Amino acid sequence: MQEEKIRQLREILDKSRNICVFTGAGISCPSGIPDFRSANGLYNEKTKGNFTPEQIISHSFFMRYTEDFYKFYRDKMIYENAEPNRAHLFFAELEKKSKTVTVVTQNIDGLHQKAGSTNVLELHGSVHRNFCMECGAFYDVTAVTSCDGVPKCRCGGIIKPDVVLYEEPLNESCVENAVTAIAQADTMIIIGTSLVVYPAASYVRYFRGENLVILNKTETSCDKNAQLAIYDDIINIVDKIRL
Repeated sequence: MQEEKIRQLREILDKSRNICVFTGAGISCPSGIPDFRSANGLYNEKTKGNFTPEQIISHSFFMRYTEDFYKFYRDKMIYENAEPNRAHLFFAELEKKSKTVTVVTQNIDGLHQKAGSTNVLELHGSVHRNFCMECGAFYDVTAVTSCDGVPKCRCGGIIKPDVVLYEEPLNESCVENAVTAIAQADTMIIIGTSLVVYPAASYVRYFRGENLVILNKTETSCDKNAQLAIYDDIINIVDKIRL
């Protein structure tokens, strides 16, 4: 059964010219970055005090307990040594086959760009971008990782990650570009996401193309609308496609 589905996926990829790849935490797990919602995910970890991980990575917590936020953020959300895995590389390589490939990702790790994808829309921001809340000066991730307390700008302002925290809206321009990419694609491939994080998960409804493909370890809410769904680790899937 799965061999037939892999064959179908190869055919879809061969025929597609405009592909939107929509990714969640599952594509980065093989790179050593834990997901959020599984039994061993970030949201099920114990934290000190009476705060849940969701509360700690909220805007109000950041503003009120900035130093505690950064202790958690450095320890649990930044993986500087993580490298793109074979799945990131596979979808980056599709660009070299005269295909338009847009990656819409919920991840903040920057691994799609590191793999070579050139058109990446990061719905939830990136740990690699940080800005001074006072003067707007840009800082890379080392500004956060190279200090122990709250990172400060040269002007004295607090540096904040360009990551969408709870209670914060998504970037409007990024959302508009993501919706456009989804609507214009002839194939949409959803990878490594349970599609329960809103509003990002709701953008799938804008897809009007021919092939909706789900590549995930477990079932999702969009499976009934998909032309093809393969339930397996994404590395296993891309390895079989290459054979």
